[in-house]
Amino acid sequence: MRRVEGQGRVEAPPDEVFAYLADLDNLADWQSGIVTAERVDAGEMQVGSSARVARQLMGQRLEVPLTVSHYEPPSRLGITSEASGVKVAAMLDLRPLDGGDATDLLFMMEIRGSLMTAFMEPMIASAAKGDIDASIGRVQARFATGADPA
Repeated sequence: MRRVEGQGRVEAPPDEVFAYLADLDNLADWQSGIVTAERVDAGEMQVGSSARVARQLMGQRLEVPLTVSHYEPPSRLGITSEASGVKVAAMLDLRPLDGGDATDLLFMMEIRGSLMTAFMEPMIASAAKGDIDASIGRVQARFATGADPA
């Protein structure tokens, strides 16, 4: 198992950042490497909600189902997926900064290969680290002072 993470300051309150991140239809907007995302169930967001995404990973396009594993507004969102024998558990932790006017965003991923794919963990973790840093940058840009919130 490999764990990678990144952290950054977002210039918006945790509830606004969480609402944006937890909308699975927004995944392709903020999460690097995701080309398309579509929620596949209906109703309120909760543990068990799911989406199907197309992900660009190491030069290949993969269709991947995602499932919400943790849903604790406005502080924690977890998403799990599995593709080609590799399981990924992503966790987003949000903490208030500056009396709640800004957010400390911690984005972590655990990558676990099967017996047949464990050798790929270091390569996937390296790519995931770059994706995490790029994703945090996208979230920061989305909420940057003066940015268009659309």
